[in-house]
Amino acid sequence: MHFDLADLRLFIHIAESPSLTQGARRAFLSPAAASARIKALEGQLGSRLLYRDSRGVELTPAGQRLLQHARLIMRQVDYLKSEFTEYGTDAAGHIRIFANTTAVTEFLPEVLAGFLAERPGVTVDLQERLSRDIVRGVLDGAADLGIIAGPVQATGLQVLHFSTDRLVLAVPLGHALAHRQSVSFSDTLAYQHIGLHEGSTLQSFLREQVEKLGGMLALRIQVSSFEAICRMIEGGVGIGIIPESAARRHSRTMQLAVLQLDEDWAVRERSMLVRELDALPGSVRALIERLAGATPLARTR
Repeated sequence: MHFDLADLRLFIHIAESPSLTQGARRAFLSPAAASARIKALEGQLGSRLLYRDSRGVELTPAGQRLLQHARLIMRQVDYLKSEFTEYGTDAAGHIRIFANTTAVTEFLPEVLAGFLAERPGVTVDLQERLSRDIVRGVLDGAADLGIIAGPVQATGLQVLHFSTDRLVLAVPLGHALAHRQSVSFSDTLAYQHIGLHEGSTLQSFLREQVEKLGGMLALRIQVSSFEAICRMIEGGVGIGIIPESAARRHSRTMQLAVLQLDEDWAVRERSMLVRELDALPGSVRALIERLAGATPLARTR
């Protein structure tokens, strides 16, 4: 059985697009040519890969399996290309990262700025995703590197722990809770919260904790960053749960009180997820070492 890499890349484009026409456009093919290639691929595999209707395309179970394999194959091809560029083993390549909200908004921009400035041949695709999607993305080969916080269930992946953060409660000075050193999460539900935008990893996590308590989270407003949350809190709009690293930084310039949360889940281990560290191209390994700093990487399966 012979597979054309161009056909596999076309299939990925179509699977990641809402329609065959848009997938064909991404592959610089006409819809008719793309359709013919997919039909030939289906004939070769003896399986239907796509359901086609007026609304677009949907993957069949066989298509889902092929997409996973096709992504892994194309990532390996990209790795191979990056290892033989004129820039050297870690100075060129493309890195796709799926990360949680804290990573995307807090520490990754600073790390990536220095990393990319030193490596003009490296490009990065950074996407904010939920934890389950980060794990699935790395498993499927859709991402080279995943960054998450909290407990990890990632069978088949290497988990590289690199730092610890804690969720805390930030309140305005003069708030009824401001004099306390710590507070339970259930006690915070009596007040209006400032939250992150819908779909953020942290907001989804907090909703899960509220559901376990059988309570309700009174969200007054949702914003796009931890800085915006802190500004709302400083203005007396509400209270908010954010990473301690963000709370301490913003409390240096804003009028905030920071309280510990009396919850086991408030302590959040930050981890990097990869399929196989030693098989990654030099640019990805170099970024992982930059993120880990001087801390030895703890590898688990």
